[in-house]
Amino acid sequence: MATPLEALRLKLALAVGENAAFDGWTGKAVDTAATQLGVDQAQARLAFPKQPAEMVDAYIQGVDAAMEAHFTPDRIAAMKVRDRIRSLVWFRLETMGPAREAVRTGLSILAMPPNLALGARIGWRSADLMWRIAGDTATDYNHYTKRAILAGVYGSTLLAWLDDQTEGWTETSAFLDRRLAGVMRFEKWKAAWRGGDLRRPSLTRFLGRLRYPAR
Repeated sequence: MATPLEALRLKLALAVGENAAFDGWTGKAVDTAATQLGVDQAQARLAFPKQPAEMVDAYIQGVDAAMEAHFTPDRIAAMKVRDRIRSLVWFRLETMGPAREAVRTGLSILAMPPNLALGARIGWRSADLMWRIAGDTATDYNHYTKRAILAGVYGSTLLAWLDDQTEGWTETSAFLDRRLAGVMRFEKWKAAWRGGDLRRPSLTRFLGRLRYPAR
């Protein structure tokens, strides 16, 4: 359960990002967001991180929380997996739309050498959440490959979106569809390969039998 400060940070997060488009990832953006939401500025400063990279992280946690709240099990149940993932990615872009310039500078901050590890954790966390909302329950190596692939798709789509000047972000929409189509082809190939692999001699399985002989 979130602490009062954590709850306040989530409440502020999206508004801070929108103000960071004008004020940068600074305390001024926090103060303005607090005023807009009727929150005491001193409490807001206490709840929100002070370092720019951590502020970006808090903002993205706000995007994650908004996405999770929006995509209830009932809302997503009737969708196919591909449509679920596409809707999740697109919702994130729409949510970040008012803060697009702040997202651009935020990504630049996370790309700095001291912040690369944090940026990787943030990307993995968002990809993991998207898959969990989509209903993925994989616990084998697929758990990791799915998240790594989605993190790549989302990251490249995000970069395309930042430079998209078309009405309704049509170029980004087409880019996302192409990337997802490529992922689906890969998943079909992988499923077929794994199906054949069950009938193919396997050194790994052979060694496993040596170590754990069947009873």
